[in-house]
Amino acid sequence: MYWTRRQMLKTSALGVLGAAAFAHAETSIPMDTITQGTLQNAPTIDASDYQARQQKARRLLGENGIDALLLTGSTSLRYFAGINWWRSERMFGMILFPDHDPAVITPAFEEQRAREQLTEECGVYPWHEHECPYGLTKKILADACVTAGQVGIEETVRFMVFDGLRKAAPSLQFVSGDPVTAGCRIIKSEKEQELQRIANNLTVQVYGTVLTNLSEGMKEDEVSGAIAAGFQKYGLPGGAMVLHGENSAFPHGTRNRQPLKPGMTVLTDGGCRVNGYPSDITRTVVYGKPSKKQVEVFDIVHRAQDAALAAAKVGAPCGSVDDAARKVISDAGYGPDYKYLTHRLGHGIGMDGHEWPYLVRGNKLPLAPGMVFSDEPGIYIYGEFGLRLEDIMYISEDGGKLYTQQSPSLEHPFG
Repeated sequence: MYWTRRQMLKTSALGVLGAAAFAHAETSIPMDTITQGTLQNAPTIDASDYQARQQKARRLLGENGIDALLLTGSTSLRYFAGINWWRSERMFGMILFPDHDPAVITPAFEEQRAREQLTEECGVYPWHEHECPYGLTKKILADACVTAGQVGIEETVRFMVFDGLRKAAPSLQFVSGDPVTAGCRIIKSEKEQELQRIANNLTVQVYGTVLTNLSEGMKEDEVSGAIAAGFQKYGLPGGAMVLHGENSAFPHGTRNRQPLKPGMTVLTDGGCRVNGYPSDITRTVVYGKPSKKQVEVFDIVHRAQDAALAAAKVGAPCGSVDDAARKVISDAGYGPDYKYLTHRLGHGIGMDGHEWPYLVRGNKLPLAPGMVFSDEPGIYIYGEFGLRLEDIMYISEDGGKLYTQQSPSLEHPFG
């Protein structure tokens, strides 16, 4: 599940309500698997990483015949330069060139804030409120001898910026920057993978503490708040969507709310961030004794997750991993196609909760070492319950592997 800032803020507020529930749970199960010391020793992304990423971007610019790449406030800007900037009506951006230093375009009154975030030498070009940033951008490109040819635009750049640039510089062709941005970001470094590993294991630990200490009558928001409180214990932003009973048949939730009763499924999906890298874990448990049907569905979903892992070999098309998991579910009577597994099998995950590439039917991109995905099959039966298992899978030379231990059974979901 992609966890938005709005959801994080809402769940953080609920964390106050859930803190008591979490504290009660923690007295029974101390959370010592992932310690604060582990977080303090977690790797950080530093100037050398940004330099290496930009060097690869320069190479990909040349290979794809792109003369410059424009980034505005986005995770790509943080990925390549370590600059954390929000989008607004005032243009702020960075231009990467194949053979020139980067250039930063900033509102003049923000210049010092921009400079304090720079990790390397680059030109800084301020513009005042009455001036046009697009004409300034055209001049910066011209000074780098980019007066014709192709300028790559990062995919989340606002239309108003794109429109302003193409009007200011009609001799340029503005194209997708995905071959460069995705070309760099889909392969995770060892540092990135270690941050993901820490975040995902911590998420399972927090889930285990809360979900093994549920009580009848708890509301979904209380369970969600207790999970948020668990992340707050370590000073981390995080939260989870929690769905009880029939609500769990809605993969991304519903307006309905149900207090917890014996026999209900509890589907929990979310995570936290460690040094900018998010986790994404789903665990489904049953409060009380699970029914025969719930146990059977769990077994099918578990086998589908295993099938995806087995299919995730280096060189295999991304779509074939979805095919493998979906076949298990369909062959077990929960098909065809999207009837019960209503979504793709998985998404890439890096600095964004959802990013390239995707484990979806027809995606022919071959798997490569360093790619990281969610592996999240599910079966959703409206009017009854939904059951999803989600762990994060990285592609090694030997194929797909999980950062976290799989949920072994519905009766003992945390081993």
